[in-house]
Amino acid sequence: MSLLKPFSKLPGLNSANILLVESKEEFQQSLADALVQETAFTVNVRLAKSLPLPMENEESRPRIDLVAFIIDLTSELSFQSTEASLKCLDPGYFLGKVCFMVTNARNAAAPIERLDAVRKLAASLHCPLLFTEDQTPDGVTNATERLLTILKVAAGLVPMATALYLSNLTRSTVSPDIDQPSFD
Repeated sequence: MSLLKPFSKLPGLNSANILLVESKEEFQQSLADALVQETAFTVNVRLAKSLPLPMENEESRPRIDLVAFIIDLTSELSFQSTEASLKCLDPGYFLGKVCFMVTNARNAAAPIERLDAVRKLAASLHCPLLFTEDQTPDGVTNATERLLTILKVAAGLVPMATALYLSNLTRSTVSPDIDQPSFD
């Protein structure tokens, strides 16, 4: 197993590369289609069910500027796959080049304990946590815009801004009383 490293390759000119990781691939494809519609710069999208990535194409694989983990709160497998995949990332990615996207947070079937676990995971890794709606076209558009904002900074396309600075502004924070029930 090889670690995915953020600075092992040179960046492309006026382009950004994003890796979307989702175990079920439901929201992943619609988000990828929306991301490549960006016209101000070139967005290359890579899709994966989990990490590690295959070794056979490693030399031709471009540098990955941002890794976005998509977690479906109604699926325990989705959360477990994300936790296992995190071990395949170099620690340098956690300096502003990883984010978590949560879907189905409003679903009554999503256990509150899983939401708390995702919040704790994002807070412990100092990564942004985005709540997205994957059932409507407007939800996909909003998720795309939010992800593009983070991607531009992570790829170095925003002057005077670094991914580490952005991650400090957008990171998930967990209050000290997170172990208490969310609602009384």
